[in-house]
Amino acid sequence: MPRCPWATTEPAVTYHDDEWGVPAHDDRLLFEFLILEGAQAGLSWITILKKRENYRKAFNGFRPERIARYGARDVQRLLGDAGIVRNRLKIAATIENAKMFRAVQKEFGTFDAYLWSFVGGKPIQNQWRSMAEVPARTAESDAMSRDLRRRGFKFVGSTICYALMQATGMVNDHLETCPRHAELGGVRRRK
Repeated sequence: MPRCPWATTEPAVTYHDDEWGVPAHDDRLLFEFLILEGAQAGLSWITILKKRENYRKAFNGFRPERIARYGARDVQRLLGDAGIVRNRLKIAATIENAKMFRAVQKEFGTFDAYLWSFVGGKPIQNQWRSMAEVPARTAESDAMSRDLRRRGFKFVGSTICYALMQATGMVNDHLETCPRHAELGGVRRRK
C-alpha cells in the first residue's frame, strides 16, 4: 500500500493504517491523544508510540478523573518510570490538564463537543500531494491553542494542537496518493 511516507516501520505503520486521521469522539481517547501529543514535544512521535502502552499503565488508562487527583507520591512514581518520558514539567502538565479537562467537560458536556467546535464539528478534508505541503499549524490550531492555554492547559502550543487534530481525524492529512485519504472521506484534486 502506498502509505504516507512517514509510516515505514512499526508501530507507525499500524498507527497510520488503523488510527491516524480517524475521527475520534470518545473523551478518554481524546484525552489520551492530548497527553501523548504534549509528551512528544521535542521528541519523535515514534518514541511516544513505542511508550504508549507504558503510558496507559502509568496513567491509569488515561482516566482524567483519576489523574486529576494525583499528588506528590504519584509524581515521584512517574519520575521513576523508565517506560514513559520522565520530564517533571510534562508529568505536572498531565495532572493539570486532567483537572482542566474535567472543567471543560462540565462546561461543554463533553470534551469532544469542545474540541470539535474548532472545526465546525466535521473533519477538514485536505488535499496534499506531498509532505512538504502539510502545515505544522493552521488558523484552527492557533485558535484551539489560544483557548486551551486560556483555560490553563499546558503543552498545547499550536503545533501540538495541529498534531492532535491530525491524530483524532479533525483534519484528514493523509496524502492524496495514500488509500487512507479516500477511505476517510478525502477527494482527489483534479489535475
